This record gives sequence, C-alpha cells and structure tokens, in this order.
Amino acid sequence: MVATPVRIQYEVKDLALAAQGKQRIQWAGREMPVLRQIQERFLQEKPLDGIRLVACCHVTTETAHLAIALKNAGANAVLIASNPLSTQDDVAASLVADFGIPVFAQKGEDAQTYNRHIQIALDHRPNIIIDDGSDVVATLIQQRPHQIADLIGTTEETTTGIVRLRAMLNDGVLTFPAMNVNDADTKHFFDNRYGTGQSTLDGIIRATNILLAGKTIVVAGYGWCGKGTALRARGLGGNVVVTEVDPIRAIEAVMDGFRVLPMAEAATQGDLFITVTGNKHVIRPEHFAIMKDGAIVCNSGHFDIEIDLKSLHESALSIQDVRPFTQEYHLPSGKSIVVLGEGRLVNLAAAEGHPSAVMDMSFANQALACEYLVNYKGVLKPGIHSIPASVDQDIARLKLQAMGVAIDSLTPAQIQYMNSWTSGT
Repeated sequence: MVATPVRIQYEVKDLALAAQGKQRIQWAGREMPVLRQIQERFLQEKPLDGIRLVACCHVTTETAHLAIALKNAGANAVLIASNPLSTQDDVAASLVADFGIPVFAQKGEDAQTYNRHIQIALDHRPNIIIDDGSDVVATLIQQRPHQIADLIGTTEETTTGIVRLRAMLNDGVLTFPAMNVNDADTKHFFDNRYGTGQSTLDGIIRATNILLAGKTIVVAGYGWCGKGTALRARGLGGNVVVTEVDPIRAIEAVMDGFRVLPMAEAATQGDLFITVTGNKHVIRPEHFAIMKDGAIVCNSGHFDIEIDLKSLHESALSIQDVRPFTQEYHLPSGKSIVVLGEGRLVNLAAAEGHPSAVMDMSFANQALACEYLVNYKGVLKPGIHSIPASVDQDIARLKLQAMGVAIDSLTPAQIQYMNSWTSGT
C-alpha cells in the first residue's frame, strides 16, 4: 500500500525568526492606514470567502499586510516569493507562525526552488492569482492550461508584468480577466516614482556606503521608476545622466533638467549605473569595455536580465565578494566592474524595498482588485482591465484623511459648469 504524501504547508528559513518578523510587520503597519481600513472591512464582510488565491509577491513587511487583508477577507491564500533575493525571512516566518498563512519563500533561493514554489502554488488550483511579473500566469498558461477553467482572474502590479500580459493578449492566450493594478494612479504615481526612487538609493548606499554627491549617476530609462530614481539621485547631489529609447520620455528628461545621452556615451562618464527599463541587456559588453575602473552597476527595473551579467561573468578573470550583495568583476583589461545584488532589484536585494507609506496604496489596489474580480465574475470579459477611477479616488481620499489633509469639493454651480457645453468663456 502506497502512503498518501503529506502536502507541505510552508517552506521558510526558520520559524524561530517569527517574533522579530511580527515586530517589524507591526512597525510597517503604522504607515499603512488605508490597507488597515480595508483589513477591518474585509474581516466583517468576507468578500473573498472560499476563494483559493495565490500571491506571488516580494515577501516583505508591507506584503504581510496584504496577505493579512486577504485572509481577513476569507481567502484560502498561499504566498510565494516573486524574487529570490527580496524575501525577508523573519516576515515569512511570522506569517506562518503568527497568522497561519502558508508561505513558500526563502531569501537567496535558487531558480530551481523558485520554479518549484510556482508549481506548489499552482497545485493550490487558484481562483485568483496576484502576480508580480506574470511568472505564475505564464506558467499556468504554458504548463497547466487545464487549470484555466478554475481561474476568475489575475491582478498585476509591475510594468514588466503588464507588458507580458499584453503580449499574451496579442497571442490570444489571455482567456481570462486581468486587472492592471500597475497603471492605477494611486500606484504608479507614488509606488513607482517615490517608492522606487527612495528605496533604490537606499539599497545602493547600504550595499556600498559610497557618497553619491559629486558622482555621475546614469539612470537607464525615464518611466515613472526612472523619474523617481533620477530625482532622488539629483537630490543627493548626483550629476544625473538619463538614457532612453523613447523620444517623448527623452524630451521630458531634458525639460526636467537632466542630460540625456546614448548609453554608448554615458558608459564612459558614469560612476554609478542604475537600470530601470524592464527590458533586457540595457548594459552590454560594449558598455562594460569602456566604463571607468570601479564603475558600479545595479538594477531596479524587474528581472536580472537588464544587465548582461552572463557576458560579464564569462569575460571576467575573477569575481570577488567585497561586501554583502556587492561583487567585483576583474576584467582582462585590468579594470573592474562592481555589480550590486547579483543584478536583481537592488532596493530589495540590499535593502527593505519600498517604504510602507507608498505600498499602503499599492496593496490597497491589489486587495480591492481581488474583490472587484469576485464581484464581477462572469461579467468581466477576458483581457486587461483598468482599476475603476472611483476605486482609485477612494484610495487617494482615504490616504489624505489619514495624513490629515483636507481638500475642496466642487460647488453645485461648478459641477453644472463642468458638465455643460452651452456656457462659453
């Protein structure tokens, strides 16, 4: 007789870290008043009761509050890591030990473990997938198409993930609704710009302890993440250069007071390079060859392919760990290139990710997007859907109230004027 295998309930580094993790989760909650109100409502209303849910996210103190909101809502949720270096092991332990949420995540897990965790998540047969880069959705479509029938929909909060979802839609394989959380105003205006800007420089400083003032800092990409990174780098005294492929964004960077150069020129001038494009091989061998000795390279876009580390690794004579999350590649030319966080998200690999105050709004969008998918099950057509403007505005209103900020309201006469075409100048 063959014994029935016991399903693994969690896979974290060490449950003994739970007490520390719970303390840090509670600290983050001080800056997350919007999500706290959603948690309280969800606990009363149970809008996700009985829903099997998989969340593939950075396992941080902020994500913990999203996971708690989902559990309060009645969801049967499983959490896995979206990035091998972003997991905070004490938080993962606390979510298991203190909140009873199955977590499969360990900081530094290899690609094989990461992919195995995706399979474990899909074994949960999710009705809703919260994705961060669309790896879980892509795996579902490619390897388990028979499970698509279980799916109510998915939510996605990264630019890279939305690009992949649009590619799926163009290829005719996105046969279920996907909520575009990334493009909600209360997400990308704040999370991408202020969160990425501050946390990226936090990660760089923690990893290197260098002075940014006076350095030439090259920011590759001038989307919302690039805008925030360039702004914060200039605020710390950096001489910021922007590289772009989009002419409109390049003009915007010029108008914002930044120098704009092709990477082939910027590579000779930069002391520090930060990629925030979401694309692959933004920094390549021809750029490494002309960089200054000791130039520092890091990524704050999404996947670790923005920097062509494979080519750098193959050309290096030796690689030395010089500080935590900091590796120096010694090249045949006698020069060296320093890479932070193995080319993965430096703000999460070397620091703690976005401040909880901005993730408050981002994760409020995620929680409400899940509720929206359930409320409109069978009504939403396959494809990519925006967060309703009313939800976006409600989140902003709750955030302002929590900050003690009051705003004006339109008078009846103003409302009439704005809705009329007969009133001239």
